Formats: sequence, structure tokens, C-alpha cells
Amino acid sequence: MAGSVFVSGATGFIAQHIVKQLIEEGYTVVGSVRSTEKGEALKKNVGDKFSYEIVKDIQEEGAFNEALKKHPEVTVVLHTASPFHFKATDPEKELLLPAVHGTKNALKAVAEFAPQVKTVVITSSYAAIAPADKEIDPTFTITEETWNNISWEDAKANAFSGYRGSKAFAEKAAWEFVKTEKPNFVLSIVNPVFVFGPQAFDSEIKAELNTSAEFINNILKQKPDEELAAFKGAFIDVRDVSKAHILAFEKPELAEQRLLLANGRFAAQDVADILNTKFKDVLGGKIPVGTPGSGPEVTSKLAKIDNSKTKKSLGFEFASLEKTVADTVQQILDVNGGI
Repeated sequence: MAGSVFVSGATGFIAQHIVKQLIEEGYTVVGSVRSTEKGEALKKNVGDKFSYEIVKDIQEEGAFNEALKKHPEVTVVLHTASPFHFKATDPEKELLLPAVHGTKNALKAVAEFAPQVKTVVITSSYAAIAPADKEIDPTFTITEETWNNISWEDAKANAFSGYRGSKAFAEKAAWEFVKTEKPNFVLSIVNPVFVFGPQAFDSEIKAELNTSAEFINNILKQKPDEELAAFKGAFIDVRDVSKAHILAFEKPELAEQRLLLANGRFAAQDVADILNTKFKDVLGGKIPVGTPGSGPEVTSKLAKIDNSKTKKSLGFEFASLEKTVADTVQQILDVNGGI
């Protein structure tokens, strides 16, 4: 089903995997990037089936208009561009408004300037699904139908709430746009939990990685006598997230669906256990050990996640925690020549 796909935010962690996989499957890709430097770096990695357009600020009115006007060959749009970090000092300005305005700008541009586009897939997040108070309720079950109904005011409180709110409000804006504007395209949403896994290219290995991968990288930076971070949640491998984005437009039955991407719970201890077992020869005695085997006790206090509907619809097996952690760390070790 090869054709041309537009990927916004093409140099992001997830987006680079999507671009790479699309090209491997025979698609041509047009990506939006914030600078020529970023565009050229990605083009160097993926080749001539990738071209790019500069979109410096996704929340600027009409941000995507020219990029889509110039590419009438594009029939699918994957909107992955949205801020993801917990360092915001002004959550409304840095997270909420860019996410909502960026999503609206992308959808308006498709509706007005790319009527040939049949499917739009948006990268949302588990943050748009899980209510914060229910995430720590082991009697509660989170599904594709669940919503994080955080208020705008509460979302402005801090960077973490701002990120969670940005995803919820942006996704709601997307569904509302389709409902009221009735465009030519159908919409699907991908809602991943914490996304682990290797970078799409070794050149992306830096001192500090993207937000989710940095959690694993951070354990490698800790001294053996340090306490493990009290970090817990749910995980999915980036390569599975990439595959889901592509299937979301290739499989007609996934139209108008929310795909909840998760393959189980984890705690920092689970990650440390994998590292201290699988990389014993390299990392033994160099990173924290914690309390081996105590991870399940931590995660048993979290809400249950039932995404059986998504798994059945996608029809492929997700990577295990051991594989996604091992592949993440092996790449870091290979590129850095150890820790």
C-alpha cells in the first residue's frame, strides 16, 4: 500500500522510528522539522525517499498550510509533533497551548489544503486516558474508553500536570474538530504509555536522551550505593508504537479508534533487575541493585490496564520489558563503549 505520508515532528524519538519503518515498507515520507539542520540530519539517516518542510512553531496560525499545499501527493498525515518534557516553568505557555493549537493547526491545514488525505493519525498518550487519581487505585481498570478529565486550571499547576493536560486537551480538540467540521479524512489516535526502546539511529545517542528513554539511561548514571528512583508506570516498545501508527492507517477497521499501547507495568526495580542480570559482566557493581524482585509489589498498587481491544485489533505481539530495556541499554553501551 505504498504512497506518500506526511509526518509532523519528524525528528522526535517515536517519529524517527515511524519515518524509518515507512521508508523500509516502500513509502515516501515528507516530514515537518524545525530547522534545516534537523531535516538534513534525518535525511542522511533515511535517504532520498525522505524530504522535509520547515515548520518552526506548530502553534502559529497556519503553521502547516504551506507544507501541505506543496505536497498534493500526500494521502496520509501522521501528527506526532507535540511537546513532551517535564521541565516546563510555564505549563500553559510551553505545553498546553502548543499541543492544542498545534493539533488544531494540523487538522485545519489537512481539511483546507490537503483534501486528498484520507486518514490522519495523531500521537496522543496514556496521559490523555488515565485520570491521575485512578492511576494509583488498584481496583480501577483503565481501557480505551477511559479519559483523563483534568481541568485546564489544574493542568497549569506544574510541568507534570501540564504534560498530562496537554495530551488530554489536544486529543479532545481533535475529536471535536472531526465531529464539527466533518472533514474528508478519518481520524485515529495512538495512546502509548512510557515508550522505551533503542533510538532509531545510533547518532541519536546523546548524554541525555528523550524523556522516557532517559529514565533507563539515568539508572546507568547512578552509583551502586544510590537509591533507585521511585519510578513506576506502564511500558511499551517504541518499535511497537511505530508499527501501530502505520497499521492505524493501513487497516480500515482501526479508523476512528483510540489505540492504547501498553504491555504491562514496571517499576524502577524491574529495570534494575534486568540490567544487573542481563548485563552482569558489564554493569555488575557499577549501578544500584535495590531490592531484587520487589518490583511486582510496587506495581500491584497501580490501576489495572485492559487494552485487549487494541491488541486484538493490531494483531501482533508487543515486545517484553526485558527486550525493550536490553535493546535500549545495548545501544547505549555500544555507542559509548561502556559506561
